[in-house]
Amino acid sequence: MSKTKKNPAKTTECAGKLGRKEYDAQLEKLHIELVKLQQWVVAKGLKVIVVFEGRDGAGKGGTIKALTERVSPRVFRVVALPAPTDREKTQMYMQRYVRHLPAAGEVVIFDRSWYNRAGVERVMGFCTPEQSHKFLEAAPTFERSIVESGIILLKYWLEVSPEEQSRRLEGRISDGRKTWKLSPMDIKSYNRWDDYTQARDDMFAASDTSWAPWYMAHSEDKKRVRLNLISHLLEHIPYEELPAQKPIKLPKRRVKASTSNYPFRIIAEKF
Repeated sequence: MSKTKKNPAKTTECAGKLGRKEYDAQLEKLHIELVKLQQWVVAKGLKVIVVFEGRDGAGKGGTIKALTERVSPRVFRVVALPAPTDREKTQMYMQRYVRHLPAAGEVVIFDRSWYNRAGVERVMGFCTPEQSHKFLEAAPTFERSIVESGIILLKYWLEVSPEEQSRRLEGRISDGRKTWKLSPMDIKSYNRWDDYTQARDDMFAASDTSWAPWYMAHSEDKKRVRLNLISHLLEHIPYEELPAQKPIKLPKRRVKASTSNYPFRIIAEKF
């Protein structure tokens, strides 16, 4: 399934909320294609990097989950690095990311990436303006070397409105299943909207190149952005469906009585 690349930094607009039934049906179709892509990547030894960036609450985690939930974690590997250690702070900035780049037959998904230096590190003062500027100067060369090594590189920015971001962050406060998603840094960053906007624009201006373009997806509707982004990814990684294998048939087997004298500890059935 080979497709032609579209223009960099293209955006997709939401046309109203997407219903669960339609979403599930469309996602199932995309998951089938992702499995075909996975088989092609392994068979042909492709190397792929997918970078996800965006503001807090933009939907990166949910989109990555939708992308990876039906494929093998040994092929689609998610990298979400914590804050650098004291030792990593003394290394070349890109060094801790390089060790996670894919080998043949792997798709590496960065849930935030080396662009931390152009975003949160710059805005929150974890690096100097000069360090951020030097990073933006170096990023295109770094990414050219990635692409020239034979790696397919896709970079996605998920864009969310300030109103929707506020709604989602407030939802994390009130939902016990999501409180872990709200870090102290999210709170500190909340009032820096305009600073992040300027950092984003500077990042695009410096690193939106012909060999590694940025693609923006509006994420007001979480379901719609997941479908749009996965569809875009499938269009931009050339793959074909491998020849059909012989139908799989389970062999016959004999099972003895399943009873056992071992005193198993059985969990209580509460539901």
